[in-house]
Amino acid sequence: MRLRIFTEPQQGATYETQLAVAKAAEDLGFDAYFRSDHYVKMGDVTGEPGPTDSWITLGALARETSRIRLGTLVTAATFRHPGPLAISVAQVDQMSGGRVDLGLGTGWFEVEHAAYGIPFPSLGERFARLEEQLEILTGLWGTPDGETYSFSGEHYTLTESPALPKPARPGGPPIIIGGTGAKRTPRLAARFADEYNVPFQQPEATAAAYDRVRAASTEAGRTKPLVFSVAQVVCCGRDEAEVARRAAAIGRDVSELRTNGLTGTPGELVDKIGRFAELGAERVYLQVLDLQDLEHLELLAAEVMSKV
Repeated sequence: MRLRIFTEPQQGATYETQLAVAKAAEDLGFDAYFRSDHYVKMGDVTGEPGPTDSWITLGALARETSRIRLGTLVTAATFRHPGPLAISVAQVDQMSGGRVDLGLGTGWFEVEHAAYGIPFPSLGERFARLEEQLEILTGLWGTPDGETYSFSGEHYTLTESPALPKPARPGGPPIIIGGTGAKRTPRLAARFADEYNVPFQQPEATAAAYDRVRAASTEAGRTKPLVFSVAQVVCCGRDEAEVARRAAAIGRDVSELRTNGLTGTPGELVDKIGRFAELGAERVYLQVLDLQDLEHLELLAAEVMSKV
């Protein structure tokens, strides 16, 4: 089981704070540093000093780290046109020496779109745009050197693109598709994803979601292996007092966190991660919400990562 650190910088984090977390995660042996792709805070926090762009941040982190993988969970397809997104991701992949994973989704938080003047179409159109973006990204990255790429869809048209720059990894970075949708998400995951992620669900719902994607993969005739993963908020302590202190720091209730995330002593976390492993999960994204608490990462590395 590989453990990845997953952050939500829109809640209030400078680049320097993210750098400190990413470097600590690398030094402690975590598999990856991931961040959300949001422009407006959520819940009862100020969000100050304001949002940081995910791909600008990851480009900088690519030059400040050497081993850890870097990615988004997940980039919103509503935020960027697919051609410029392909350029940004390929460049960061080159800057990191091939350490990028791209999580891509429909976008869902209408408030941030309104706040920054980004169109927010219907869910059906967002899924249609996501599918075209996935076709374009994989098409651009898979175009042989010296050839051009064209695409004509309902929402995007590319004409004789030079399909440059190329990512470090032939064919492009691994693509992550997540969510628990019953039909469109499994179909897109079966067709395009290298990894399928279920965010913030209990094991029973996670199992059902995995089964839908497995069925869609069989129906599509997919033969390429698919990595299964989960994302869970994390709140670990050596005892109940430490668990309660960390829960209070992120404004959450311990009992709710125990139900809906990975919360409790290291032993409790190891047991619950084991339940996800039994379902087929190979990676766990630990959503760390207090980015000032680097001792939390140290505890997770010493007492959880070493035992799963």
